[in-house]
Amino acid sequence: MRKTLYIMGLSAMVFSCTSQQNVKKTSYKRKTPVTQQKTAVVTPPQAKPKPQITTDHGVEFFTTNIADITKNDNTISYGSIVSAKPAGYKVTKTYFPAVAQNFRQKYLILHYTALPEDKSITVLTQQAVSAHYLVNDKEDNQIYQLVDENKRAYHAGISSWRNDKNLNDTSIGIEIVNNGYTADSTARRIFVPFSDDQVKKVAALAKDIVTRYQIPPTNVLAHSDIAPTRKQDPGPLFPWKKLYDEYQIGMWYDEATKKNYYELALVEFTTRYNEPAFIFMIQTALQKFGYGLESSGKWDDATRKTIEAFQYHFRPQNYDGVMDAETWAILQALNVKYPVK
Repeated sequence: MRKTLYIMGLSAMVFSCTSQQNVKKTSYKRKTPVTQQKTAVVTPPQAKPKPQITTDHGVEFFTTNIADITKNDNTISYGSIVSAKPAGYKVTKTYFPAVAQNFRQKYLILHYTALPEDKSITVLTQQAVSAHYLVNDKEDNQIYQLVDENKRAYHAGISSWRNDKNLNDTSIGIEIVNNGYTADSTARRIFVPFSDDQVKKVAALAKDIVTRYQIPPTNVLAHSDIAPTRKQDPGPLFPWKKLYDEYQIGMWYDEATKKNYYELALVEFTTRYNEPAFIFMIQTALQKFGYGLESSGKWDDATRKTIEAFQYHFRPQNYDGVMDAETWAILQALNVKYPVK
């Protein structure tokens, strides 16, 4: 019996030791955790919210510029937004407007009607010629609008300035009620002056237009500038210098620069007037300024009419179409001040 108990005790001790060894072998050893570096989340800069499109009686408008004005980009809609309506689809303005856009209206062209007011209205509204605005000859505060600024008016006809042609596509036209001119016994044109009230109306209207569309001074022109071989309006009595001095509208030369060129011009006209090379140089300078003139090296009819148009605008004291030292000095001064970009 004692022997039996001894054997049983020894067996229990062996089992206990074996169990402890197994526990020791399979015991869990806690590992040091490996920290993984998290990828930084970069939050993109929030785009500046665009101004909202406004709606009035179901018509949409966008009246804020979000584009770069230094690039002549402008997103303002001065009229309602015109959109397509494709059948079965919806045009949305989720991303409207794109910043890369500018105005169709690049030029402002001034005219006279060569008719009294009643006939001017009839012709400009009922026939195949028109303008965006008509300035009457009354002492009132009214200016007549005849064509939407967003549409082409038929006022410029065959025309060009610098690199642009067919300026109906890119211009706003202002007609001024004025009887134009009559010819004296020597066939010299005698022009009718504009009233002070008309000049003030034209100035206020032009200032508004060139400001809204950022029309540069080089693009505020006479009909005779863009079609010099066939048009004379608004003629030499239109006060371009007054618009420049008092309203900062359009172009004018600097007197000091003109004087710098005048002395040499006197010499050139004394010694070189009929040289083809000299004539060619003057024709090239007229082209450079903006006139659509072919260089021939001759004092031909097209050159004479172009010089006349230039004198209407910048040398109205003498508009005989003959290039002289003063006209030549003025042209050079203008080319210095308003270079082609």
